[in-house]
Amino acid sequence: MRRTARPSPDHHPSSRPFGPHLPTRSSLVLLGVGTFLLVLAPLLVWYVKPRAAVNPIDIDTTAVYTGTGSVFDVQEVKTVPDQKITITQRVRANVADSERSGKAAVWDVTTSVDTDRTLPAADPHDALDFTPHRWVSDRRTNRPVHCCGEKPHIEGEAYLKFPFDVQKRDYRWWDNTLGATVTLHYRGVKKVRGYEGYRFTAGVPATKNGTRLVPGAIVDQPKRPQVVAEEWYSNHGIELVVDQATGRVLYARTGPRQTLRAPGGKKDAAVLLDSRKIAFTADTQKFAVDQAKKDSGLLRLVGRTVPTGAAVLGFVLASVGGALVVRGRRDPGTSH
Repeated sequence: MRRTARPSPDHHPSSRPFGPHLPTRSSLVLLGVGTFLLVLAPLLVWYVKPRAAVNPIDIDTTAVYTGTGSVFDVQEVKTVPDQKITITQRVRANVADSERSGKAAVWDVTTSVDTDRTLPAADPHDALDFTPHRWVSDRRTNRPVHCCGEKPHIEGEAYLKFPFDVQKRDYRWWDNTLGATVTLHYRGVKKVRGYEGYRFTAGVPATKNGTRLVPGAIVDQPKRPQVVAEEWYSNHGIELVVDQATGRVLYARTGPRQTLRAPGGKKDAAVLLDSRKIAFTADTQKFAVDQAKKDSGLLRLVGRTVPTGAAVLGFVLASVGGALVVRGRRDPGTSH
């Protein structure tokens, strides 16, 4: 008959329900996971976020401004007031040129100015004004990069957008009509469709920005068939509301005035375009705000929410795991 072994009187069963080895293994796992999360948190902030905050190379967007003002009617050869004015700005990235550049975003931009008479235009050259150009920017800093067929030679800190992480300070904004930068002054915060952004404003005094060959009669010189007239530009007021995290423009308002003067003239002889306010349409504002919410949310996730959560959880796990490892080494019942 088989006898059942009895435990020795000196034998004491372990009070640990999972055996002597599991607490040590679990503590090492906790310590390892906690350490990993503590390393991951700053990595997300210092490495991942900067690589997420870059200008895209595959953008294709259209912004539409509308307003009223005076425009020069070439058929009537005079300035006509109270006209609806539409400015359409399309931005399309050149992916191939962007990839070849290595670090730049290459964006081809077309800007057209129309009245109801020229909309919709089968040929954009029928518009009051049609301007194609190329903006090349450093994908991280937003600074102009002078390569890849850039035209014109753009300068400044911002143009179609601001840099990421917009600050409460003045910025040098490229005004393509002026052909130079203007200083935008920070004016506090403003909400666009319930979403808060930083507000910037500027004005542009009357400045000569080019010449144009026109009939002499247009600039009060009827005896001369052709005159190289001076083009002058000013702006009643520029207002931009910008998303702080992404630098995306949520709302834009401009008040352009473009005129012609006789060579050496001291006053305007003809008004080509004059409007106190041409601003983003409701649809353009909605699209800009929706995109800003999405993109800033992703940046906040990798730059703040996840790193903070990883740091807190990592500290807790590492602390618990380390304490269990130390206690396990001191307790003979958990080691061989």
